[in-house]
Amino acid sequence: MAAAERVIVIGAGIGGLAAAAALRMRGARVTVLERAPSLEPVGAAISLSPNALRALDVIGLGDDIRALSAWQGDGGLRAPSGRWLARTEAAAAAERFGGPLVILHRATLVDHLAGRLPSDAVRTGTPARLTDPGVPGDPRRPARVETPDGELEADLVVAADGLRSAVRGTLFPGHPGTVHSGFTTWRVVVPLPGVAFPSHETWGRGAIWGTHPLRDGRVYAYAAAVAPAGEKAPDDERAELLRRYGDWHSPIPEVLAAVRTEAVLRHDVHHIAEPLPAFHRGRVVLVGDAAHAMPPTLGQGGNQAVEDAITLAFPRPGMPSSADEPVADTLPGYTAVRLPRTTAVTRRAVRAARLNVLTTGRVGTAVRNSALAALSKAAPSLLLRGFDGVADWRPPGGPSGADGDDSGAPRMLAADHGRRGPEENTP
Repeated sequence: MAAAERVIVIGAGIGGLAAAAALRMRGARVTVLERAPSLEPVGAAISLSPNALRALDVIGLGDDIRALSAWQGDGGLRAPSGRWLARTEAAAAAERFGGPLVILHRATLVDHLAGRLPSDAVRTGTPARLTDPGVPGDPRRPARVETPDGELEADLVVAADGLRSAVRGTLFPGHPGTVHSGFTTWRVVVPLPGVAFPSHETWGRGAIWGTHPLRDGRVYAYAAAVAPAGEKAPDDERAELLRRYGDWHSPIPEVLAAVRTEAVLRHDVHHIAEPLPAFHRGRVVLVGDAAHAMPPTLGQGGNQAVEDAITLAFPRPGMPSSADEPVADTLPGYTAVRLPRTTAVTRRAVRAARLNVLTTGRVGTAVRNSALAALSKAAPSLLLRGFDGVADWRPPGGPSGADGDDSGAPRMLAADHGRRGPEENTP
């Protein structure tokens, strides 16, 4: 860039911080505006699959995150009784997709991303409102953002303001927004010393449960169940989990015995069913849930946000760390590659939800589980195939000159097979 672009990022979640770090590496002057009083993320843990880890390689964080992988054994799908429906091998997953899957606490990832920014780049306790999207190429029409401290001008605004994005509503007021996905989720992180178990996800009738170890010795567990929007437990959410999952296989009862009531997070799931007409307007671009909120059934929400961030900052193969072309001028290309990919991933996540969470009938559940068990024996790579075209994505460019595309087509380079580091695979 001939002169450092002024970039405002609205929202300091994973997508916003990843975009800020990548754009700063490109040479931009970045300010991140976060409504919350601190960067302590709301949430428990996140799974980063090889596609997101390769994106983080572009900003030099990939190996740091891979080193946080905890589970190095195998995993799979189970029934509530504990019967294995399908098994996966960590080594096979790493070979197929060019690297491991890493589960870590969201706060850890946020800390790593924020560490790539100057201490004064992130302003917490600062709500922001887009007042003018601006016009690319016209120096008289920068984007404008209103804050409690006054109005700010920017060459580029990155809207990473989440599921209920106010910026999305401003850019596309006629879009219907998000819809309820038909289920709710619970998440916990608890210490569970002395309890050994293989990483797994368990599928029941209209409900699933997942249990995965973290690097620090704690356990990340999540649950999802069919429920109307806005429903809450009549007493508390820990009691609700006990009612729904208390008689499922070990270590689920042990997790529930260890968790504190106040540590249980519950959120209804919503997604964008009707894709936006574009991910940009003027000098403003949407990333993450603001652009393409999706159900968590593929574990790709945060991963796609990281892909967005790196593609935004480095849209072409071999792009150097500083470029003359303003990022605001490349936004049509960003929409052209990111909108079809994230739409396809969202649709796959919706289909996955219909199979695992939203299957509620006794007969349908039995047929599904029997089919999974039979197919897994006949084709051991069945579960892995579901991530073809997702986990094998490569970033289009970056300061290292990494080659790739954003089509989602399966691609693997021999160099990835030699990557060292802990391996983890979870279903």
